[in-house]
Parts: sequence; C-alpha cells; structure tokens
Amino acid sequence: MKRDNILVDKSFSFAVRIVNLYKYLCSDKKEFVLSKQLLRSGTSIGANISESQDAQSTNDFISKLSIALKEAKESKYWIELLKETEYLTKKESDSLVNDLIELIKLLVTIIKTTKDNNGK
Repeated sequence: MKRDNILVDKSFSFAVRIVNLYKYLCSDKKEFVLSKQLLRSGTSIGANISESQDAQSTNDFISKLSIALKEAKESKYWIELLKETEYLTKKESDSLVNDLIELIKLLVTIIKTTKDNNGK
C-alpha cells in the first residue's frame, strides 16, 4: 500500500490554491502579468517535487528538489508583490506565505538530510 507523501500532498494543494488565485486575479482584479508569473512558479514547485519521486539518481533527486525550493522562494516574492500592490489582502497573502514557509522548511530539510546521508 502506498504511503501518503506530505511534501507531494502539500505542494499539490498549494498548486491548486495558486491556480484558483490566478483565475480570481484575472477575472476579478484584471491582473494578468504578476499572476501569470505566480502561476508558473507556484505550480512548478509541485511539478518538480513530483519529478523528484522518480529521480534517476541521488544527484537528480537533490537537483529537482533544489529547483522546487527556488520556485517556492520565487512564488513568495510574487505573493508579497501582489500584497504590496494591493491585489491581495494581508490575510490572503499571509495564508499563502505560511503554506510556502512549510514547503520551504520541508524542502530544505529533505535536501540537507539527503546530502548529509550521501556525503555531499
């Protein structure tokens, strides 16, 4: 029986939130540029995590998770910019950033542990 993977699950849930936010920003706020950037980076996190599950090597695994980490940090930037430009409320942005911080902590821990366990 397959166990649940908290990182895969959280990154997928975050991607769903980002897609729904993108639809809202486009339809209700008529914002298309920043939201598109967030859509790309926010959904890329889960895509790279998903790819890492079938990595060809430890280095490939670390590489995919490192890309996911970079995309998470980029997503945080776009969310903060959307808040500061008043496309998102503080409450909306805080909720998204809190999810990102969880993902970032998980990614950093997994990358570090994998490197430590493989003498890198």
